[in-house]
Amino acid sequence: MPHRNPFLPVSRRQSIKRIGAGFGSLGLASMLADAGEPVVQGATSSAAPLAPKVPHFAPKAKHVIQLFMPGGPSQVDTFDHKPMISKFAGQRPKTVDRKSLRNTKNGLFPSPFGFQQYGECGKWVSDIFPHTAECVDDICFVHSMHTDIPEHAGAIMMFNLGHLQPSRPSLGSWLCYGLGTDNQELPGFVALSPRAKPRGKSANWGNAFLPGAYSGTYANIASMKPDSILRDLKNPFLSRVEQQKQANLLAKLNQLDLQRQQQDQNLESSIQAMEMAFRMQFAVPEAFDTASESRTTLEMYGDSEYAKGCLLARRLVERGVRMVQVSHSIDGYDIAWDTGHKEIENGHTRLALACDQGIAALIHDLKQRGLFDDTLVIWGGEFGRAPTSEGQKGRDHDHYGFTIWMAGGGVKSGFSYGATDEFGCSAVENRVHVHDLHATILHLMGLDHERLTYRYSGRDFRLTDVYGNVVHDIIA
Repeated sequence: MPHRNPFLPVSRRQSIKRIGAGFGSLGLASMLADAGEPVVQGATSSAAPLAPKVPHFAPKAKHVIQLFMPGGPSQVDTFDHKPMISKFAGQRPKTVDRKSLRNTKNGLFPSPFGFQQYGECGKWVSDIFPHTAECVDDICFVHSMHTDIPEHAGAIMMFNLGHLQPSRPSLGSWLCYGLGTDNQELPGFVALSPRAKPRGKSANWGNAFLPGAYSGTYANIASMKPDSILRDLKNPFLSRVEQQKQANLLAKLNQLDLQRQQQDQNLESSIQAMEMAFRMQFAVPEAFDTASESRTTLEMYGDSEYAKGCLLARRLVERGVRMVQVSHSIDGYDIAWDTGHKEIENGHTRLALACDQGIAALIHDLKQRGLFDDTLVIWGGEFGRAPTSEGQKGRDHDHYGFTIWMAGGGVKSGFSYGATDEFGCSAVENRVHVHDLHATILHLMGLDHERLTYRYSGRDFRLTDVYGNVVHDIIA
């Protein structure tokens, strides 16, 4: 049997492809056109995987910004006001006598924070979120979330992948698979965090068995240097002219390979990745350079790392990126909101202070720029925290009931849905599982979660597995 490339042995051909993958992407069409050389057309030229696709039905939203709070924010210390905890402080009523991760036996622990009512909707919000509190009339709160387990790694996977194991595509990858993206010079899905290796790592934005074009792109925003925000963005060894020559060679070799094989998903993905990488060399620095923002805008967001992530999220969706995930970490701790085991007050105060202004600024900014109605903003962690105490002043994990909120993108504003029990321990009214949340997000984006499937290993997979119901009551 002849080698698949007529010019090179297999080992050499694979080496050439690896070289191509490493010198940054080479927008073959545009690069070769600049060089005045013919572009080899192939099967992938008219079938770009990230090209915009027609949704199943008219969407409410076009973009998603996920404000991810890993570690488990305490619902009863943020947005789920439960005054009955103080009345029964120190006691352990049957309602809250549930096994937690550490099976603590302590009684109810009143929130150390004050709560006030805000907006026309009269929403009670903790004093640690004063800026977000001013936006409650734009927010839809879901107080009846629940998930499968009270353990970080599995629950984070469930929240981002719809599964407890890192073997499924992420929400952002499913959205790119179903809808493509509006900007072919930027990735369809970008994950931002000031942390080199977030919990769950690439699984949180990975493509698993979906084609590689739908994988998320991770950016560590700690340094905020536009030219180095992504690894290997620039080629330190070759000039652009030399890259053009190398691209021309790779294009010819890879297209000859494709013509011989007729179809090779890995090779097609490699070509597409190189083309995207080349275009990103020029588009990414501009998108991540906030120097062009007005002083008023920069002051509105503030200077915390998370605020910068929120500003970048706006800039990316403004440029057509389908989904942006902004993960919260502080002092390099990847599950930041897990600081409440021993002492809830100082930990939650610091965390809210680090993200509150940026979150509120994002909502205001999206509204000012006419992006709010088309952008679904989602805030929340993988689970909540128990109303009982762990030790004297801490709280353990609580997966029985917790709060997330959404804004813009077709959800009701100034609205609260579902409820936990009188102490905030378990979801008891209009319960919403993570699968239901995912089904609803897809629905808002114009996708039927039961029809968005991918055939792999002999069966059709989907984000919601075999579960999930759209929560129509929260849709405007």
